[in-house]
Formats: sequence, structure tokens, C-alpha cells
Amino acid sequence: MKFSQKDNHMILVYVTCDSVKQAEEIAEEIMKKKLCACVNIFENMQPMFFWPPKSGKIDKSKEVVLILKSIKSKYDLIEKEVTKLHTYDVPCIFAIPVISVGNSYWEWLNGEME
Repeated sequence: MKFSQKDNHMILVYVTCDSVKQAEEIAEEIMKKKLCACVNIFENMQPMFFWPPKSGKIDKSKEVVLILKSIKSKYDLIEKEVTKLHTYDVPCIFAIPVISVGNSYWEWLNGEME
């Protein structure tokens, strides 16, 4: 299915977490509230980022990536919920627009968030 700019299109919400446990806890709360229909959790990501802010120091650690499959109209509620549940001072959370998606998957996705 192709979308126009005015459509409420599918998004992938990318969130980094400190552990699989944290990713699962956030995912379950988001799913219980019908803000997403499906998640993927990727272990053992190796980020590098500046931390603390403005220090110039590069932090190397381990993280878990949580991807929430949802629709654009639910993003603000997802961001609010993730921020409330997350342990990071500055959680990484952003949406990636999906340009096209299969019709049957799109129908399933929407149906699960009603």
C-alpha cells in the first residue's frame, strides 16, 4: 500500500534501551495501550555517543534497540509513554516513516490498535 502525505501512515519508532528487560517492559506497556501492534528487540548493539553532554567524551557501551511498529497519529502518545518509563535522562526515540507496506500487513496493524 502506498501512502500520500496526508494519510496516517505507518511508522517505525526507534528506541534505545539499557537492557532487554527494559525494552520488554516498555514494549508491553505500549502494546497494552494499543499504541503499537508489534515490536522487535535487538540485543547487543554497540553505540558510541558523546556523554555527558558537551563534554567531548565518547561513551562506548552496550544497548538494546526496540522498534515499535505503529502509525503516525500515535507517535506523540508513544513518545510520552516511553519517556515516562525509560531510565535514561535523554532517551533516544524517533519515528521513521514507512513509504509502502503490504495491504494485509497494513490491515492487521491497524486492526490491532483499535
